[in-house]
Amino acid sequence: MAKLILDKSQHRPKLGIILGTGLGALASDVKDSVVIPYNTLPNWPTSTVKGHAGKLVVGNLEGHPTLVMQGRAHYYEGYSMDAVGFPVRVMKMLGIDTLFVTNAAGGINPEFEAGDVMLISDHINLIGMSGLSPLRGPNISEFGPRFPDMMNAYDPELRNMAFEIGSSYGYGVHQGVYAGLAGPNLESPVEYRMLKIIGADAVGMSTVAEVIAARHSGINVLGISGITNKANLDGTSYTTLAEVLEVGKVVGPKILRIILSVVRQMQ
Repeated sequence: MAKLILDKSQHRPKLGIILGTGLGALASDVKDSVVIPYNTLPNWPTSTVKGHAGKLVVGNLEGHPTLVMQGRAHYYEGYSMDAVGFPVRVMKMLGIDTLFVTNAAGGINPEFEAGDVMLISDHINLIGMSGLSPLRGPNISEFGPRFPDMMNAYDPELRNMAFEIGSSYGYGVHQGVYAGLAGPNLESPVEYRMLKIIGADAVGMSTVAEVIAARHSGINVLGISGITNKANLDGTSYTTLAEVLEVGKVVGPKILRIILSVVRQMQ
């Protein structure tokens, strides 16, 4: 798979970016790019969700050879966890050593507002705690060890850089814990309150499996959540995909500006 991608582009990416719901616009900033639809790549999981274009964009981003995923596949779409982590392992084989992963998330922390940005400091792997891990099965030692440590899974240096940049722009920027659930249903008010009690600041249905696959492979990670709605802790409001996509139009440009600024400052 890696050779197939490299054969289509003159670039040799070192940076990978996964763009979540409604965040695909960053791909337009990639210069001298080659676009590869997911459905032309054997075994590549194809997203069926609105807001995920389903394309690889390989080119130059602010002077860095970069591979951008416009959209991702989710466990709730019927894919296994190893399939969800598969693109990250291809990134490792391409030589990528840094991954930016983004998502749309519900804000559990009462200080968060729709349209804010949360830099992920840690995650709660609720799916994986029940056995659904991208690393399940025989370990592939070429990627990493059998029991990879998730200490500092989200690179502190990259996170602090992004925080300073976002704050300098006057954005509502936070650092917090992301809870990864299976979906596709949103959580009940009691479930939201449980997540708050165990330390989650935001919740979503992606990202964690990709980060585990990345850290297993020694790839550094910057995780960014766009807070698209406030979690329904009291049972008085509803959340729809239309609402998430609409708020994404506000928070998306913030995340993209932060990413571009971080890339400019990278060595």
